[in-house]
Formats: sequence, structure tokens, C-alpha cells
Amino acid sequence: MKTKTVFKMNMVMACTALALTGMAHSAYAAEEEAVAEYTFLDAIKDGKQMTNFRLRYENVNQEAFSSGSKLKTGEAFTLRSLIGWQTAPYKNFSIGAQITDVHEFNDDFNDRRNNLSEHSNGGAAGAGLNKAQYPNIVDPGFTDINQLYVDWTGIKNTKVRLGRQQLNLDNVRFIGDIAFRQNMQVFDGVSVLNKSIQDVELFAAHFDKVRQITTKDRHGNIDIVNAKYRISPSESLVGYGYLIDVANLGQNNGNPAAIGTAAQGGNGLGASQDTTKSATTDASSKTFGARLDGVRAVNPDWKVLYTAEYAKQTDMSGGSPLIDAHYFKLGGGAAYGAWSVRIDHEKLSSNDGQYAFQTPLGTNHLFQGWADHFLATPRQGMEDTFVTVAGAIDKVKLYAEYHVFKSDVKYQSTGGRLGDKYGSEFDISATYPFSDKVLGKVEYANFNESDIYGTTLQNAARKGDKEIIWVTGMYTF
Repeated sequence: MKTKTVFKMNMVMACTALALTGMAHSAYAAEEEAVAEYTFLDAIKDGKQMTNFRLRYENVNQEAFSSGSKLKTGEAFTLRSLIGWQTAPYKNFSIGAQITDVHEFNDDFNDRRNNLSEHSNGGAAGAGLNKAQYPNIVDPGFTDINQLYVDWTGIKNTKVRLGRQQLNLDNVRFIGDIAFRQNMQVFDGVSVLNKSIQDVELFAAHFDKVRQITTKDRHGNIDIVNAKYRISPSESLVGYGYLIDVANLGQNNGNPAAIGTAAQGGNGLGASQDTTKSATTDASSKTFGARLDGVRAVNPDWKVLYTAEYAKQTDMSGGSPLIDAHYFKLGGGAAYGAWSVRIDHEKLSSNDGQYAFQTPLGTNHLFQGWADHFLATPRQGMEDTFVTVAGAIDKVKLYAEYHVFKSDVKYQSTGGRLGDKYGSEFDISATYPFSDKVLGKVEYANFNESDIYGTTLQNAARKGDKEIIWVTGMYTF
């Protein structure tokens, strides 16, 4: 693992510059209303809750897991308990602490604990019942510290956070906590957020560890810079840079942080058909891009929705030279009252079928369909054209997507022919608030295969038909 000393020094200088910006702005700003100072006990007592409980049933039918004509169904009944508290400021410091516990009520699924196929007795490979016969539902039973950090706000309009923390940037395409799953993705390190300049948010961070949803810890270097300019309260222009140098981040079987391409030696769901590359190939990459996104009111009833984004991804710190791809998204639509409809096209390009653009730290469940066939981009790339409809009937919030998936470059299909149609998917959800603390949600995903990607269903690359149902209840303090 390379230390990248020069870049780390630059990151420290960037964080220092953010802090100095805040100090300079404070010197010239008008005197603001004084903030009441807490005693230490008041700071604890007047803090805020970080506690909620989420009970979920998930049912997965996937063509790859069948016995003759009968599908092998994966069923998971789990409870996630997040219990935590953040103190109010005391002498510009506050502390946030949160523990997580995920309990499995049954064992009819492959939970991918530590990124390995589960065995019923928790033993090594070959011992007990191999849960690889069941579909992946990546919600392993687990108890640990979910967040533990110190915030310092001693500089006006600036917050420094040190410790284990959740992080969601923009639409979580590149950096997210993957909160949909019962175990979240969390980061260990330091982050700085500065809002000294009007309508501008500057964010920088350095993390040396990420705990993924499989509960696996990955060590390395993650450096983040994100600058947002708010054109209006509902419109923004963002520029970003994400530098990821984390050992074996791409080794996965169903983990949303997967690389899963021949260039990285991936061999999990979404992996390359070519498994001849070494599984230790360095997947270190840097990604720079810009995003324009917003909602603009035309009149009190109608609004226009739009998004345009582009990013470039290349290798760094000894990463594979095959890492060379780009990303773009273009879309828009309209909203009337509580209802909206839009169409988008998202492309994750392929480097001549050798490597495809990856988002190893994003909340990838929200993209390319909820069936999670494309958590890692196949090395032939992805072109996803999709329609989204959202609205509400009384208190029930409705949301639906329809996707058509194609590859960026053609792949070898069956019968000696080439294919470029992965398939299509329909996703729909309904959410109902029973009270201000209790929320219920039902979700459904249905993926239908088109051209055969891979040769057999036993080939991990195959994108067979897949159907998932989720029923979720949440209680929040």
C-alpha cells in the first residue's frame, strides 16, 4: 500500500485553507447572535437521538439458484437496532456515539459475512451447509460501533469531524452509507465542512478504513474533495474528486463496493467472464467530475427537473493501467403537485471490454435497478435508460422505475453470437407513515434477462431473471 505522503500533505493544506477561509470570513462578518454556552451535563442532556429500529422481511427468487424447474428461495427476517446519542456543543465540541446490532431470525439465505459464503455452523469452507445454494441477502448478524466521532465547530461556519462516521454526498452515486442494507457502510478518518462563502459548501476528507456492508474492514487511503455551489435552494452545481487506494476493495460476492472486473480480478456477481487475471490486481483509481442538478419552478403548480453529470476515472498509485473510463448522466422531467415523471440515461463506459467505470463506495442499490445485478459494472460497461414516476395518494408515497439495460460494447453471448442487451427491470415501492415515529414500506423488484451474459447460470457473471420483495417497518425515536 503506497503512503502517498505528498498527497496527504496537500489534503492537510486544503483542510487548513478551509479553516483559514472561515476565520477570514468571520473577521469581516457582521456580529451574529450569541450562541448559548452549555454546561457539560446540559450538553449531554440537550443532545439529539441517533436511535431507530428497522424490522425487515426480504424474499429473493433468482434463476441461478434452482433445483430443476424449482427456484431456491432466499428469505431473510432481520432486525437492525441503531442506538446512539449526540451531545449538544460544549466549548465548541460535541460527541456522537452509536452502536449497531443486526439480528437474523432465520438462516435461509447467504448473508455474505466478511464477504464469504456463509456456512450454517460458522465454520470454514467445506464445513457445514454451504449457504451458496441460497441467493445473497447481504444482511449478516453483527454487533459493533456504527459511529463514534468528535465534532469541533470552533471556527465560524466550519465543522471538523474526527472518528467513525456515515457519509452521503450529492445523490450518493459515488459516496454513500448504503443505508438500505441493515449493516451500513461507515468510514474512519477526518472530514471538514466549510460554509463560509455564501451559497458554497466545501467538503474535504481523508479516511484510512471503510467498514463495508458485509462487515468486512478495508484499509487504505480514501481522499475526497467536494465543492457545491447552490444556484438556488433546489439547484446546485458540484465539482468533485475521489481518490481511492484501498487494498482488495474489488474482491466481492454481492457487495455493493465491488469492482468485479477482469482488470481488478473480480469474481463475484457482476464480475467479468474472464477470470484469468490475478485476484490481487491493484484497483486504485481517481475520479474527477461535475454535476448540475435541480428543480426549477415554472409556476406554483409546475416544476422542471433536470440533471447533467460527467466524470472521468483513471488509475493511480500503481492501479491497473486498464482503469480508464468515463461516466455521464443526462435526464429531466416535470413535476405537478405531488407527482413527477422523468427520463434519464446513465452511461458507465467500457475501456474496449477490458475495464468499466466503477463506483466502489457508492450506494449502488439505488442505481441500475434494485435487484442488484449491477452493483459492480460488467467490464463491457453499462447504458441504462430509465423512466421514473413518483407521487402520493393521501399519505401513501408511491415510487416506480422502469429500466432498459444495454452494454457499452458487445459481449460474447450464446450460440457464437454477440449481445448487448442485459435485460430490463421494473421496481416499485409504497411508503406509509403510521405516525411521526412509525413508518411502513413495501418494495418490489423484477429483473428479466435478455441476451445471455455468460454461458451458464452457474457462471457468476450470468444475469438471470430475479424477483425480490421487501416488507419493512421502522420505529424512530
